[in-house]
Amino acid sequence: MIKTDSISKVFRTEEVETHALINVSLEVKQGEFVAIMGPSGCGKSTLLNILGLLDRPTDGQYFLDGKDMCALTEKERNVIRRGTLGFIFQSFNLIDELTVEENIELPLLYMKVPADERKRRITDALKRMAIEHRAKHFPSQLSGGQQQRTAIARAVVMQPKVILADEPTGNLDSKNGLEVMGLLRELHREGTTIVMVTHSARDAAYSDRIVNLFDGCVVDEVMM
Repeated sequence: MIKTDSISKVFRTEEVETHALINVSLEVKQGEFVAIMGPSGCGKSTLLNILGLLDRPTDGQYFLDGKDMCALTEKERNVIRRGTLGFIFQSFNLIDELTVEENIELPLLYMKVPADERKRRITDALKRMAIEHRAKHFPSQLSGGQQQRTAIARAVVMQPKVILADEPTGNLDSKNGLEVMGLLRELHREGTTIVMVTHSARDAAYSDRIVNLFDGCVVDEVMM
């Protein structure tokens, strides 16, 4: 499903060269739930951005479903990003000017999904996340938990093969955090592949495997 072969990422300025990732080799099987852990600045989010085709490695190779992602044009990467990958962010990344259902609909519009199909998928996603009653509300009118449920609905409405989650409970209280992790566990049980960056040992315990990063390197892996 996902395979990286000795990928490295170097960020350069005129004065500083930062090695964010160093020869990271990782394999995630279809249907697996993998948590990536490590201290701040260890390269977790950089790795997730590369897996999500939001960035490219400086060196090494990244394969998704056997295809070399580094060899693709930006247009080809966009197609895969919209059709295969779902994203969940710590900061929710909702558009304030759009209602809940409009935020959920946005990726479907990009993919030119027909109106009837969009309506069906949005209705299903709203019900699944238990936010039907908030469909016409704006993000500013929602609690943090409801905003993250909306963000998850926006991710799953595209029926992605892979969900990439960057600290999905980082801005939530304990109760809402547990509810969000329960939703991710449900998606995992249904066969969705999940790669999650987290600082939380509690959240990581929901995964099949924990990959620990330190100073841009994989230092160990722990089966759960």
